Amino acid sequence: MFDHIGLKVKDLTKSRRFYAAALAPLGAEVQSQGEGFVGIGPKGQPRLWLSQGEAQGVAHVAFFSKDRAGVAAFHRAAVGAGGKDNGAPGLRPHYHKDYYGAFVIDPDGNNVEAVCHKAE
Repeated sequence: MFDHIGLKVKDLTKSRRFYAAALAPLGAEVQSQGEGFVGIGPKGQPRLWLSQGEAQGVAHVAFFSKDRAGVAAFHRAAVGAGGKDNGAPGLRPHYHKDYYGAFVIDPDGNNVEAVCHKAE
């Protein structure tokens, strides 16, 4: 539904490493970078834009995964890249019966999620 998301980050290099690692299992990679910004997304489609600056609050960003394995791989990669676990991969039936998600806190305190809505 969204075209792109922009997040201000305190340390662009650290956040670039975190998001590049965390989102690689979901098919995203660095697509564009320049002085003070990085664009990450699927090939030719940067959808997450990080820019150097002071964070203006905590955001919740959820990324689509085509399957549950991708959600688990996202969580492993994000924690491995320095994110803090905020909810291991698993069903969240209070959202709906097939909601399978995982949550990690990024270097700036944002709650980042990968989610799959398909039945197993």
